[in-house]
Amino acid sequence: MVSVGSDRAERPLARSLTAETLGTGLLLAAVVGSGIMAEKLTDNVAVQLLGNTLATGATLFVIILLFAPVSGAHFNPAVTFVSVLQRSTNPGTAAAYFIAQVLGAVAGVWLAHAMFGETVFTLGVKSRTGASQWLSESVATFGLVLTIAGTARRSRETVAGAVALYIVAAYWFTASTSFANPAVTIARSLTPTFSGIAPWDAPAFIAAQFIGAVVALTCSRALFRPSD
Repeated sequence: MVSVGSDRAERPLARSLTAETLGTGLLLAAVVGSGIMAEKLTDNVAVQLLGNTLATGATLFVIILLFAPVSGAHFNPAVTFVSVLQRSTNPGTAAAYFIAQVLGAVAGVWLAHAMFGETVFTLGVKSRTGASQWLSESVATFGLVLTIAGTARRSRETVAGAVALYIVAAYWFTASTSFANPAVTIARSLTPTFSGIAPWDAPAFIAAQFIGAVVALTCSRALFRPSD
């Protein structure tokens, strides 16, 4: 239900894992790379966030269209976890997806660092903590999962557009700038740049994201029926 493309048993697992790794890697390269570029071009934080937002949303739209037929285009352990609760992905496949997503995300951060001549292997320093940040991450992930659940039976282009637009909006209406993804959070704890997070702040973000995803699943079961 929450997969961008329906999960099919006949999908070769190796291809699915490759798609999840590449897709999540490209997403993080866009998130971190656009943040670095924004910092180099302007000191205006609002303009920096706008550049970061547009690059992230555009990349999401493209990678969902590219990889949904291959892996379902999860790119997010919270989305994969909900698909397990929905029994559309088995736990073994989900565990492999989790690993692929985190590895891809970390590789994407390192790639962004390398492209901009930054230190490749380092840690985040930006503090992102407190109740408002955690609530923001729950809300961001809730909205993302609900968006996927509510559009999953429509065209792939509709889902891609809805997800991309939701994340673009959530960058601006959440205090945390909408990580909404445990793999993204882990990877962004490895960059000291504009888009980073201090590693010690990441666990609370991740817990909040899973909570938001489960609440979204509960709501989607009540709201969206197979006949809708």
